[in-house]
Order: sequence, then structure tokens, then C-alpha cells
Amino acid sequence: MRLFANGKRVTQPSYGAGTIVSTDERYTVIEFDDHGRRTFVTSMVSLEPTSTPAPERAGSSGRRRASAKSAAAKKSAS
Repeated sequence: MRLFANGKRVTQPSYGAGTIVSTDERYTVIEFDDHGRRTFVTSMVSLEPTSTPAPERAGSSGRRRASAKSAAAKKSAS
């Protein structure tokens, strides 16, 4: 059983390249480039290190919520 550090790039035969999100002696969670987030039993998953860079992720295009502090300031200004 081999544990990879969080943030390391790996490849898995079925899903391809991905980034380790979290790992411990029971489970390994990987965010795959083309298949999203998957959870594996650490002792059973087959992983190899890869030098393939992570793709650029599109940022959130939605509006951000105002913090409670700025919302209160707007309310008192009215």
C-alpha cells in the first residue's frame, strides 16, 4: 500500500490522470481531470505518479454573496 501526499498528480488505469484530494489508511479521494471526484479503498486502488499537469479549472461565474459585515453596512446606510 502506497500513500500519496495531497495535491500530488497520479494516474489510475480506469479514470486516467487526477489530483490526490485526501488520503489515509482506509480511503483515497482523487479529483480526476475528466471524471470528477472518486473515492477508493486505499489498499485496493492502483495508482502511479504522473507528470501530466492539472488542467485549468474554470472559475465560478456566479455572483459572490456579500459578507454579513458588508450587508449590515449597506442596511445601516439606507
